[in-house]
Amino acid sequence: MHILAFALAPKGLGHYWKSHYLDQTFKGIYQLNGFDLCLLIPYFIVMVILAFYGIHRYQLVWLYYRNKKNTARWAEPVAKFPEDELPFVTIQLPIFNEQFVIERLIEACCRLDYPRDRFEIQLLDDSTDETTSVAREIVERYAAGFDGPNPMAPQPIFYLHRTNRYGYKAGALDAGLKVARGEFVAIFDADFVPPVNWVHQVIHHFAEPGVGMVQTRWTHLNRNYSFLTQVEAILLDGHFVLEHGGRSRAGVYFNFNGTAGMWRTRVIGEAGGWQHDTLTEDTDLSYRAQLIGWKFKYLQDVECPAELPIEMTAFKTQQARWAKGLIQTGKKILPRVLRSDAPFHIKLEAWYHLTANLSYPLMIVLSTLLMPAMIIRSYQGWIQMMLIDFPLFMASTMSVSSFYLVSQKELFPGRWYKTFLYLPCLMALGVGLTITNTKAVLEALFGVQSAFARTPKYSVQKKGEKSQAQKYRKRLGWVPWVELSIGCYFVVTVWYAVTSENYFTVPFLLLFVFGYWYTGLLSLLQGRFERSGRADAHEKPYPVGI
Repeated sequence: MHILAFALAPKGLGHYWKSHYLDQTFKGIYQLNGFDLCLLIPYFIVMVILAFYGIHRYQLVWLYYRNKKNTARWAEPVAKFPEDELPFVTIQLPIFNEQFVIERLIEACCRLDYPRDRFEIQLLDDSTDETTSVAREIVERYAAGFDGPNPMAPQPIFYLHRTNRYGYKAGALDAGLKVARGEFVAIFDADFVPPVNWVHQVIHHFAEPGVGMVQTRWTHLNRNYSFLTQVEAILLDGHFVLEHGGRSRAGVYFNFNGTAGMWRTRVIGEAGGWQHDTLTEDTDLSYRAQLIGWKFKYLQDVECPAELPIEMTAFKTQQARWAKGLIQTGKKILPRVLRSDAPFHIKLEAWYHLTANLSYPLMIVLSTLLMPAMIIRSYQGWIQMMLIDFPLFMASTMSVSSFYLVSQKELFPGRWYKTFLYLPCLMALGVGLTITNTKAVLEALFGVQSAFARTPKYSVQKKGEKSQAQKYRKRLGWVPWVELSIGCYFVVTVWYAVTSENYFTVPFLLLFVFGYWYTGLLSLLQGRFERSGRADAHEKPYPVGI
C-alpha cells in the first residue's frame, strides 16, 4: 500500500507524508458533532464485532497447532473390528435431478472394497425429471452385474423413489433409514466419488464405543477447471483443515458436512432423527447428537473427492443455503447448548460457529458507512486512525488471508506460497457474496421458509470440458444488479479516496469494487456464450437462483 501511495502522490512520498501526517496547521479546528457520532458509533460497533469474528479465525489456527497431538488418523484407530466380524454398512446416496453424475457415483460406490454380505447401497431418488429413468436403469444394471472391459459382479444396490420431496434431503435420508439394514450408515451426495478403500479407512474408528460419527475431508475433482473453482477449493480447504481440524483436535463440537461421513445408525434415532426444519439438517443433527454425549471424529487424512460448482449462480446458491441453514440451526440449537452442562469453551465455540454468518449483514452496514466514516476520520487525525481503525481492520480482514494461507501450507507444503496470488480474489469473492448471504441470513432470522435448493453438478473436471449447464441453470433474480450497483458506489468511494489523497485506503476499497462486480457480472454473463448446441430448457419449475 505504501508503494501505491508513492506512485499516486504527485510530489512524492515525502511530501505526501509531511502534508497528511505531520502538518499541524488545522489541528484543533475540527469538533466532533452529533451527526458524526450517529455515523461513527454504528461504524465502530460493526468493526468491533467483525474484529471478534476475525480474532476467532486466529484462535482456530492456534487450536489446530496447539492440539496437534490429538489428531485422529485413519491408520491409528483406538480399536479394530476383526476382519471376519466387520459390521453391516448401508451406503445412502440421496439425489435430486442429477442425471449427469449419477453413474459416476454409483460405479464408485459399487467398487468400494467391503464384504458384500455386510454391505448395501440405497439410491434415494427424489428426482422430478428424466434422472428417474436414468437412475433406475443404472441401478438395475449394477444389481444384475455385467461383463466387458470393466466387469462388475451383481451388487447389493436398491432403488427407492419418492413421489414427493417432503423434508427434502432430510426426508429422503429418513425414508431410507426405515428400511436400512446397516448398523452403520455412510452418506454420499451425487457429486462425490469415494475411493475404493474409504469404508475400511473409516469403519474401524467405530470400534471405539463412544464414537457416533466420523467425517472425512472433501477434496476437489475439478479444482483446476477455472479460476472460480480454484478459489472455491481454497475456501473449502480452510473449512476442512482449520475449522474441522481445530475444533476436533480441541474436543469441541463440530458438524457432519452432509456427505463423505459415516454414522452409527442408532445415534441418529437417539438424537431425534433427521429433521427438516433447517436447511442444514446435517449440522442440526450433529449438535443434537453431541449434546447427548456422542463423540465425533474427523479424519483429515482420508480424502473423498467431489465436484465444485462451475457457475457463479450455483456457487452463490450453495453458499446462501449454508448461510441460511446455519443461522436457522443456531436459532434452534444454541439455546439448548447454552443451557447444557457443556464447558464454557465448548459453548463459546458453538456460538462462534453457528452465528458466524451474521458477519454478512454487518458487512452491508460497514459498506454503507465506510465512505462517510472515512471522510469524518480524515478530519480527526492519523494517530487515532492508526491506533483504532488499523488494529480493527487487521483483526477483521487480515485474519481471512492468514487463515487460508495456513490451510494451504498444511495441505501443499511445497507450493502453498502460490496461494498469495489468489488472496486478493479470495477476499474479493467473500465481499461479493455479501448480498446473497445477507438475504439468506435475514430470511433465517425472520423465519422465511424456502425449498432446499440443491447445487447442480455436470461431471466436468478439466479445463475446456463442455458442460450441460443450461439444463439446471438457475434464474438470476435481482441480486446481480444490486451487486453491480454497490460496486459502482465503491468506485465513487475510490475516486474520493484518490482525490482527497487518502491513498492508503485505495487497495482495500478496490477489493469491494472487484468483489461486487466480479460476482455480479459473472452471474449475468457466465454461460451466455454457450448458446450454440443448447439443450432444451427443462419444464420443471426449479427454485429461483440467487
